Order: sequence, then C-alpha cells, then structure tokens
Amino acid sequence: MISFRPLLIPTLWLVPGLVLLSGLGVWQIERLHEKEALIARVQAGLNAPPVDLARVLKAPAVESEYRHVRLSGHFLHEREQYLFAQSPSGAPGVHVVTPLVQPDGKTVLVDRGFVPEELRDPLRRTDGQIAGEITITGVLRLPEHPGLFTPAPNLETHLWFVKDIPAMARAASVAAVPIMVEADATPNRGGWPLGGQTRVDFPNDHLQYAITWFGLALALFGVYLVYHHSRGRLNIGDAPRRESLEDGIRQHQGR
Repeated sequence: MISFRPLLIPTLWLVPGLVLLSGLGVWQIERLHEKEALIARVQAGLNAPPVDLARVLKAPAVESEYRHVRLSGHFLHEREQYLFAQSPSGAPGVHVVTPLVQPDGKTVLVDRGFVPEELRDPLRRTDGQIAGEITITGVLRLPEHPGLFTPAPNLETHLWFVKDIPAMARAASVAAVPIMVEADATPNRGGWPLGGQTRVDFPNDHLQYAITWFGLALALFGVYLVYHHSRGRLNIGDAPRRESLEDGIRQHQGR
C-alpha cells in the first residue's frame, strides 16, 4: 500500500524540471539519429566510385560534400595558396592549394596534399609541379568560416588557417567555384604533395548526453520522493499500518 500526499511547492518545481530534462534527452536522441544518418551518407559518398564534378555540383550543396569526384584541367602553380597543417606525427607543414582550370574554363581550388614546412617553396619540389592536362580524383569539400580565434591569413606568404575558399580564390586572383577538392592518395611525382589527407571525424556523443539528461530527470524525481518520504508524506508498504498501531497504543496508555 502506498500513501502519497504531494506538497504543492516541490511539485511545482518538479514538473517543469522533469519536462525540461526529459525534453533535452529526447532532443539528444533525435540528434543521434541525425548524426548517424550524416555519417552513413558521408561514408557512402567516400566509398562510392568517383563521379564527374559537374554532375555532383547539380545536387544541393549539403548533399555534395564528401562526395568522391573526378575533374580534369591544368594547374596554375604560380598561384598556389597554403593551408596550415600538421603531419600525423605533429610536424608543421602546409597543404598545397592550387587553382585548376577545367576545359570549360571554370576554376576549382584543389588541395593537392601535405608538404612539410621545408618543402613549402615549390622550387624544392619541382617534380610534383605537374604541367599540362591532368585528371584528379578526390573529395569535395565546402567552405569553412573563420572562427572567433582563427588567426588571420598571411597574404604575403599566402598562408591560411581555415578553408575560406572564396577569400583564398580572391587572393589567388581567380574566379573559382565555391568548393574545394581534396586530392586522394594517388602519388604525385617526387612524392610531394602527399594526397589523401581528408579526415572525417564527426563527434557523436549524443547517446551519452541523452543518458545524462534522462539520468538527471530520474535523479530529480528520486530527490522529490525522498523529500516527501522524510516529511511523512510518502509511505510505502506497511508503514501507515504500523503508525496507526503505535497511535492506538499511545492513546490506550493515556487513558
């Protein structure tokens, strides 16, 4: 048998608290499903055979990123830009970003891959400065926007810290399509730049967040029950019956 006489003020605190915490938990579950769908779409795009870039660009931009694409043209090596990067071992270097002019005249920025800092100067990697028509396969990426703490680019050395594609194109004096293609691991002559640098890392902690919010909701409800039990407003099992028997004994002794 359960006897429960809820107090008004604690209950008024409990209800909106439970609604808020449970709502946050449900929201995290929804975000979990969205993130899982995004990861599945990206992996499918990366693993699919390359398709012509022109075909991919006809799809909505949000569905195009991380698609495996193919494009042809010739590089404008003299207009290279550099994107700050680190090697897997943590050594400083740059990604070499070079405009590529396609046969239809459209220009695309291509992230050709990583070079260590000592090879940033193209004169030290001349074998990799490919002349003439070439076909590139890689991964389509969309522009990134500088954050509050992103360092400003060094326009004199053409060094950038984020894929601000429109600004990089302006600095290279080209009218480029507002996307970037990150070249795959196909080797370049001389070994540099080192392609295949695309990193896909989508944090997916939404399940842990959902468990946290639902756990807090459960804890809040537990505190609510314990508080009422301590005030004698919540009795479970035989507690009320024992209390009545004790009252009876006291009443009998008082006669």
